[in-house]
Amino acid sequence: MRILICAVGSMGDVAPYTGLGAGLRAAGHDVTVAGYPESAEYVLARGLPFRPVPGSSRALYDSARGRRWQRRGTGPAGMARAHLLHLPHARALARGLAAAAAPGADLMLLSGSALLGHHVAEAHGIPSLGAFLQPVYPSRHLPPWTAGVTRSLGGWANRNLALGADIALALRYAGVTRDVRAELGLPPASTPAVRRAVQRRFQSACLGFSPSVVPRPDDWPDTARVAGYWWPERPAGWRPPERLASFLDAGPPPVYVGFGSVVHAGVAVEAVGAALRRAGVRGVVQAAGADRIAGDDILALTGPVPHDWLFPRTAAVVHHGAAGTTAASLRAGRPVIPVPIATDHPFWADRLVRLGVSAGALPPRRLTAERLARAVRTVLDEPRYAAAAGALAGRIGAEDGAGAAARIISGA
Repeated sequence: MRILICAVGSMGDVAPYTGLGAGLRAAGHDVTVAGYPESAEYVLARGLPFRPVPGSSRALYDSARGRRWQRRGTGPAGMARAHLLHLPHARALARGLAAAAAPGADLMLLSGSALLGHHVAEAHGIPSLGAFLQPVYPSRHLPPWTAGVTRSLGGWANRNLALGADIALALRYAGVTRDVRAELGLPPASTPAVRRAVQRRFQSACLGFSPSVVPRPDDWPDTARVAGYWWPERPAGWRPPERLASFLDAGPPPVYVGFGSVVHAGVAVEAVGAALRRAGVRGVVQAAGADRIAGDDILALTGPVPHDWLFPRTAAVVHHGAAGTTAASLRAGRPVIPVPIATDHPFWADRLVRLGVSAGALPPRRLTAERLARAVRTVLDEPRYAAAAGALAGRIGAEDGAGAAARIISGA
C-alpha cells in the first residue's frame, strides 16, 4: 500500500512520524512523508521520501503574532490564538496536500495540523485516517485540554467543553473548508449526508501515545485506536558531537534544559543558568541564548541531538512539555520538570505530575532561578520521582507502538 503521511508542524511535531513511517515500511508499505520544507533534511536523513507543502513553523513562530502566542499560549485564549495563527495559511496548505497526494496514494495519514487533508483524500477517492500524538477526542474522563482547561471539571463538563471547543474550531475554519471543498470539486460540507461522512472520517484515527500514560477512555469512538508511541528514527551512521560526548564523560550526569522550537516564550536563559548553578548540578542547555550561560559546568547545545540517546545520559529533564519530548523523557526513565508554554503542553505537564515523575510544572511566567533550582533539587533528592519514572519507562519500553500502528493502519 502507498501511504502518504502528512506531518505538518515543527521538527518536534514531525519526528515521531519518522518512527511511524519506519514501522509501516517494515510492514511492507511504500511510505512518503509530506511536510513543511524545513523538515525535508530531517525526514530524508531517515530514509523516507519527502514531498514539501507550503508553510514554515519557523516563520509562523517568529512572526509578531507567533511571538505573542508563545508568550501567552496557555488557557482558552491561548488555544484560540494557536488556531488563528495557522488559519491564514490553511488554504495554501490544502492545495499543497492535494499536490502531494496527486502522484498516487492509497491512504493518507493526517497529523493534527493537516486535517484539511480529509477533504483532499475524499476528492482523490482514497481513505484517510487521523494520526495524532494527543488524546484529541472529547471524554468525560479527560480534562477538556483542547478548550485550554487542564484540570478535570467533572464528567459532563469535561466532555461538553471539549465538544464546544471542537465546534468553535469547525466554525473558525468554516470559510476555509467551504473554499477548499469547492476548489476540489466536492459538495458543501453542510449537506447532512456529507456532514455525517466527514464526521466519521474525523473520528477515525490511530493515536501515537502509550496507554500507560493516557489510558484509552471508554467513551471514545470505536474508530479511535491507541497504538503506543512512535519513536523517531536516528539518521544512519549518526554519532554524537565530540564536544557533547566529552562533556558527558567529564562528570556526573547533567540536567537537560530545552524548549524545542518554541523560542519566544519569555524564559530568561540567565535564570536557567543561575538555577542550575544554585542547584549544584551540571547542565546541557538547548535554548535561545544558551551560549551566554555556558561554562565548565554548562554546555550550550546547538543542533539536533536524538533524545533517545541524550536523555538516558541525564539526571533529569526540563522541557516545554510537547508530546514528542514528553514521550522521550518518559522513555528515558528520568524525572521531569515541565515548563508548559502552549497548546498541549499544560495537558502533558499535568499528566507527568499525576504519573509521579514530576513534582510540579513551572510555567514561564513563574520560572525564576530560585524556583527552578528548588524544583531540580526536589526531583533529584526525593527518590520517588526517579523510581516512578523508571517503572513507567519499563512499561513503555515493552510496547511496540509503530508495530501496533502498522497493524491498525494495514486494516484501515
